[in-house]
Amino acid sequence: MNGDPTVRALVVDHTVTAHLSLAEVAGPVPAPSEALIRVEAVSLNYGEVKGATDPATPDGTVIGWDAAGVVVRAAADGSGPAAGTPVVTVGEAGWAELRTVPAARLGVVPAGTNLGAVSTIPVAGLSALHVLRRMGQLLGRRVMITGASGGVGRYAVQLAARAGAEVVAISGNPAQEPSLRALGAHEVHADPAKVDRAVFAVLDNVGGRQLEDAFGALQAGGMLVSVGRSSEEDAVLPPDAFLATEGRHDRSIRTFFLFGDPATDFSADLTWLAAEVAAGRLDPGISWRGPWTRYAEAAQALLDRRLHGKAVLDIN
Repeated sequence: MNGDPTVRALVVDHTVTAHLSLAEVAGPVPAPSEALIRVEAVSLNYGEVKGATDPATPDGTVIGWDAAGVVVRAAADGSGPAAGTPVVTVGEAGWAELRTVPAARLGVVPAGTNLGAVSTIPVAGLSALHVLRRMGQLLGRRVMITGASGGVGRYAVQLAARAGAEVVAISGNPAQEPSLRALGAHEVHADPAKVDRAVFAVLDNVGGRQLEDAFGALQAGGMLVSVGRSSEEDAVLPPDAFLATEGRHDRSIRTFFLFGDPATDFSADLTWLAAEVAAGRLDPGISWRGPWTRYAEAAQALLDRRLHGKAVLDIN
């Protein structure tokens, strides 16, 4: 960044088991519309950690979407918050001591808030919020959430319940039932096939057979939004799945990509979500937290599916 020293970052390294290493990289150079952020905590998403293992991802690549920290240099064009403001950010190359972010990709965090907690918000919280908004009015309607004990799932259960939905949570781990009910789930099942009443909408994080069964549980006019494919299995829908008889007409499957529209301004949503976490009205669901020198441990736990909720690394 204009001659400033290098910074430490987590980079892709295919020579080690975790496919990630701490390394010195060139400091980021902010554009006039970008703020420079000192990162204090990051959260890991399964997709990022899995992507680091892909041989097509070059060694030395700095990855990571979710990060929280403090503005050390405000955007030169006057957009965004002033230096010294705690923020939560979403964007590429976040797993580093410094990152640059445009105003549209950061939210202001209430002073004194635990930045590790709000670092869980960007991908998981924004995805849950935007998918539920696509579903429309949820008050009094049944909403199914598969992969409910994961990062997106936990936020979705809470937000759907807040919107007045009757939340049907799907989790393959029976031990998660008490916590999911505490978050607002009205029903908890191991599989969508076990749900005996139709639902208005589905947020599907799992794909494969669960997507097939969840689609079958939709009522007339219902919508399934495919957010993830954690099962890594194919979903094969037989022709009968599309029959429109017996109250099954007008059902749909929609895809979702949080960054589908590059012009989307996430700042207001990030700010609101951060305030809700800070006030204790949203539980970030941190199931693993430690210094970023333990990145390999956290990454392997995610790849092995041993974590429910979010993993957080504290920088420095």
